[in-house]
Amino acid sequence: MSDASMPKLAVRHLTRRFGGLIAVNEVNLDLHPGEVHAVIGTNGAGKSTLINMLSGEIAASGGTITLDGRDITQMSQPQRARAGIGRSYQRTTIFPEFSVLENCRLTAQAQAHPRPWHIWQSASGCALSNERAEAALARAGLLHWRHVQAGRLSHGAKRQLEVAMCLSTEPEVLLLDEPLAGMGAEETERMLALLGELKAHHAVLLVEHDMDAVFRIADRITVMVNGSVVASGTPDAIRVDPVVRTAYLGEEQHG
Repeated sequence: MSDASMPKLAVRHLTRRFGGLIAVNEVNLDLHPGEVHAVIGTNGAGKSTLINMLSGEIAASGGTITLDGRDITQMSQPQRARAGIGRSYQRTTIFPEFSVLENCRLTAQAQAHPRPWHIWQSASGCALSNERAEAALARAGLLHWRHVQAGRLSHGAKRQLEVAMCLSTEPEVLLLDEPLAGMGAEETERMLALLGELKAHHAVLLVEHDMDAVFRIADRITVMVNGSVVASGTPDAIRVDPVVRTAYLGEEQHG
């Protein structure tokens, strides 16, 4: 049994340089099961680079990433996915011409149960992939839409589908990049309810610009400015932090 006090994913002194530009600078971060850990910051703060480094899409220039105490810093993105890290993207990445179920089945089969040697067998006949896909859709609240063409879903439902596709790989860590982008109030409420349910069984990293939503759902918030962490703590602590209020929330300090 794992120690609940130990982080599922631990980041230490993580750094990424692009020539003379330091996009991520000595970042420390812990993700724990049962928590939504939000990362906030203005455009150019380094949030997207950070999440791309955690998922394995961008290599680190320095520092370490450990998953359950295992160093995964040099692992490729597919290796990290198989190890238990799933992510969603800022932009919609669904296959619009396929059904909702087929979208989830593809990700389940590609990352969780690849069988390239079964080229003569229809993907729809893979019982394990179907089982994982339907379970993921049920958790995301989309099972009743499973036979609908994905491109016909509302914007909010498409974002839910992306989360379901991520869940179909059975990850332990969820890296969610602006899942609320472009949502209306009702869609936002559905996504926040889903995030609240998911954190019970996952360590969740949330990169998000909707501050009202962040302060409602996050258990911990890390604030980045110019690639560096300037504050990290509970939402109440972040809300009153003078450095955050000046550097990010745009409030001037008096007295």
